Amino acid sequence: MIRTVHPAGDLAIETAGLTKTYANGVTAVDDLSLSAVRGEVFGLLGPNGAGKSTTIKILTTLARPDAGSARVAGFDVVRKVREVRRLIGVVSQHSGTDPAATAIENLRLQGRLYGLTGDELKSRIGQLLDRFELAEAARRPVKTFSGGMRRRLDIALGVIHRPLVLFLDEPTTGLDPEARSAMWREIEELAGDGVTVLLTTHYLDEADRLADRLALIDNGRLVVAGTPDELKSQLSGDAIHIELAPGHRPPGEAAALLGAIPELGDIAMEHRRLSARVAHGGVALPAALSALDRAGIDVVSATIARPSLDDVYLKHTGHSFAGAGREDAA
Repeated sequence: MIRTVHPAGDLAIETAGLTKTYANGVTAVDDLSLSAVRGEVFGLLGPNGAGKSTTIKILTTLARPDAGSARVAGFDVVRKVREVRRLIGVVSQHSGTDPAATAIENLRLQGRLYGLTGDELKSRIGQLLDRFELAEAARRPVKTFSGGMRRRLDIALGVIHRPLVLFLDEPTTGLDPEARSAMWREIEELAGDGVTVLLTTHYLDEADRLADRLALIDNGRLVVAGTPDELKSQLSGDAIHIELAPGHRPPGEAAALLGAIPELGDIAMEHRRLSARVAHGGVALPAALSALDRAGIDVVSATIARPSLDDVYLKHTGHSFAGAGREDAA
């Protein structure tokens, strides 16, 4: 789908020096500055504990920053709480529906909370049930819905009042591939309607597919930002990934061994997984495997890949996206 993304002067989300430290001393957001323009899907990516959830809490007026500023839909999130809340929609990781109520009842209650009544509310409910393919199940209790249906209803609840900015926190977690693909189409259509979507996700392929621009954060700080293609284009050549067999040889020995091979650069070791940047994977990988074999170091698997967002994350942080997670205190 071709979308119209508005110029940078038309900012829907803007933070400057945003900082939040909790009572336990953990700085969940550390001098974070980023922006999203109207009508784009902006991906906020990072492992558990990176600060995504805290950032969203601040942007949706559910937490106050200790320093810095944030504006959403043109309003300061601290000084103009009521205005911000009227103009945003929020879909959290966990469903906000009443499982004992029907889809219509859930949508009716949500609409009334935003001041919709009468024919306007009835018409809007009908539109959303049709758009999210829930009309046939509209009078069934939500507890009978599949995971994909419930997630679509969550988004319908989030946009019933036609928000300017929609926050989607891990919208496809736990969905099967078909439901996930359907959710991607819905997100693209929302952005096509001019809604700014801030998306957090643990799926890098999802961010690559959906995000017009994205920001990678780690330990509360901005690592790098740009379009997916811009970020991947910073990495030339190929990536090779080698998983070592479990054993008594220290993994660092393998990393040191490969470091002596001139063709390999940006070598990173995480647990038993070795990654490196190379100009030509088809030439460098056999040399790496031969060196490991001569040293008696067994390999479980080896792959060559074009640069990915995980490689971008690895380059800037020294660890892979998947391997960086820790319990999210933020």
